[in-house]
Amino acid sequence: MSKFTKYFIKKIDSPFWSFAIHDGQQIDPLIDPYIKLGEDERLREEDPFTAVMAELPTNQFIVGSSRFQLDLNRTLADSVYLRPEQAWGLEVWKDSLPENIVTELHLDHKNIYSEIEELIQETIDRFGYVIVYDIHSYNAKRNGPDEIIDLQKNPQINLGTAYVDPKWDPLIKQLIEFIKKESLYDEPIDIQENIKFKGGYLSQFLNKKFGDYGCVLSFEFRKDFMDEWTGAPDLNRVVSCKQLLMNSITVLTTYFKNVRGK
Repeated sequence: MSKFTKYFIKKIDSPFWSFAIHDGQQIDPLIDPYIKLGEDERLREEDPFTAVMAELPTNQFIVGSSRFQLDLNRTLADSVYLRPEQAWGLEVWKDSLPENIVTELHLDHKNIYSEIEELIQETIDRFGYVIVYDIHSYNAKRNGPDEIIDLQKNPQINLGTAYVDPKWDPLIKQLIEFIKKESLYDEPIDIQENIKFKGGYLSQFLNKKFGDYGCVLSFEFRKDFMDEWTGAPDLNRVVSCKQLLMNSITVLTTYFKNVRGK
């Protein structure tokens, strides 16, 4: 149970999960009076439309609350942005957030991670393995809407695999090879590992605990599917990202069928 944090779980008969833990924009009414940042400022650092991308033929874990309320991809100590350096230099709160609210948010973090742990364990108990798609997006125009993107440092897709056990390297290789043969927005796909991001706390936690049975793969889509400054989406591009992820599920299915004999 969580007091402030809203999330949605959909379970199907699948060994795979898709997570969108930064999609949400909701702020609890009890917390809203304390927040200084406007919706537009928050949206800039949130990952809108990743919940749409996560609507795959997998189990789903979608968070509706904003990361500015509680960031489930951070450690417990950093999950509430109490200092500007935790939030891209932004001052999140008008005044100090009351200690009792911080305590409740930290309790949400603990309880949600306990639930996630149970869900993943249930999947492993049923199928013997698990793969999590941890879906995010990132800004590549930090200096303004007209900035020319440095494509060397900002791949179209950053795949965070830093915390994955090396035993899953063959699967990761097959997945990347598959994606490189696909197209996105009618263009060849530039996918690179651990260039912008290596994976957050969700990846770190689950890969450490369940690494013998599967892995978390953190997809960071460059925000080419939207205007990262205004928040306006290109819905056709959003659907293209979702379709790419959907197509890639076949790699996972084939891997466990052929390589592991599942």
